[in-house]
Amino acid sequence: MEEELYSIGKVEEICKITKKALRYYDKMGILSPDKVADESGYRYYSKKNLLSVPVIKYYKQSGFKLEEMRVFLEGTTYDFIDKSFRKKIDELKELESEINLKKRSVKDWHDLIVEAQMVIENNVCDVAIKYIDNRRLIFLDQDFNYDYMDSIINIEFNNYIDSIHNAITGPVIICFPSFEDKINGKCSGMKIMQETILKCKEEESVQFGGWMAAACYHIGAHETINETYKKIQDWTKKHGYICSEESYERYVTDYWTTKNIDKFVTEILIRIKRKK
Repeated sequence: MEEELYSIGKVEEICKITKKALRYYDKMGILSPDKVADESGYRYYSKKNLLSVPVIKYYKQSGFKLEEMRVFLEGTTYDFIDKSFRKKIDELKELESEINLKKRSVKDWHDLIVEAQMVIENNVCDVAIKYIDNRRLIFLDQDFNYDYMDSIINIEFNNYIDSIHNAITGPVIICFPSFEDKINGKCSGMKIMQETILKCKEEESVQFGGWMAAACYHIGAHETINETYKKIQDWTKKHGYICSEESYERYVTDYWTTKNIDKFVTEILIRIKRKK
């Protein structure tokens, strides 16, 4: 008996695949009809041909391109398939790393946006004592000339990260050796720091945290940040704490996120200890 043939519309219905995809597979030599009517040009497929569709879908699910799966469908050796699959596994591992990097970058940035929104909505501007978790951050010592935008969106720092083949995430943190000098316009140096996604060498990183800090959010332009430093100074004196010389400015939202400087959120951190 002559084998039953299915129209392209019937194949679409049975295999849940569009006519457009079937025509494209035919064009690419992946899945061609068994018969094309001379006058109408209608395509007809045998049941055996239909069974190729689940295989194609699985190869597609596995990340193979049409050009790659054509060889498998035509028939080849196990050795060739083994090498092809190993290569695809390596490609997918690399892709997975890229996706994880992007996902981490977006998530960390989103966390900062949510933090800033909460700070602004609740007007969180009081001084508080908090423990800063100990971690290591990538760093670069630089000059500081009170140009905040240039310091935070830092071309030299980003070029350095590229040169060591790493990626940064989370807030930019700048360490000032003396917050008194910084307030008085006498600061000339800084250490820019940020978390890396990939592991960095010991000599490329610096320890941050592992201590108690007087912390206070500053909402608004960086040029008015001295007001928040003064608030921290007054609070720590009143409550019997001694501040260290260094200060850290953790830029939650800034020029990276918005052009509205009134919506900038910066957290100032100063190490403290109790007076004896």
